[in-house]
Amino acid sequence: MRDLSRRNANVMAHDTLRGEGLEVFTPLTELLITIRGRRQRRLVPVIQDLLFVHESKRRLDPFVARCPNLQYRYCLGKTADEPATVREADMQRFIRAVASTDAPRYFMPGELTDAMRGRRVRIIGGQLDGFEGHLLSVRGMRTRRLIVEIPGLISSAVEVQPEFIQFI
Repeated sequence: MRDLSRRNANVMAHDTLRGEGLEVFTPLTELLITIRGRRQRRLVPVIQDLLFVHESKRRLDPFVARCPNLQYRYCLGKTADEPATVREADMQRFIRAVASTDAPRYFMPGELTDAMRGRRVRIIGGQLDGFEGHLLSVRGMRTRRLIVEIPGLISSAVEVQPEFIQFI
């Protein structure tokens, strides 16, 4: 879904939907924001208008009708009755990976190049046990990070302890 409210808004759509009892996920990062002349630390969405809601379209329609800042996100080539969806297994994998570290690095679609994709690995042990993917390869980076993606929407690089890495 899309949340068209501004970053400095007092009430964001993900807060409203959570208050209604819906399961909502949005990747957040901490920023320093100036509000009325005072600098405050706030958790704000990494991609301002990106929300993931675990609910059917039929149940979400009343919320979209009530809230003018809330819209469905659509994929190119689909009809207006088919909002963009993410497979539940992919979403749970992404949420689990992001929750496993304090400071995940997020990448927009297209921002992650083939040169940044390092060796293919499998994680054995730890919080990410069983994950497979590529290591992030950035010059000068000392920590090992595994790339976890929701294709076409967002990618994240989460820190992994070297002792849990098995090269494939």
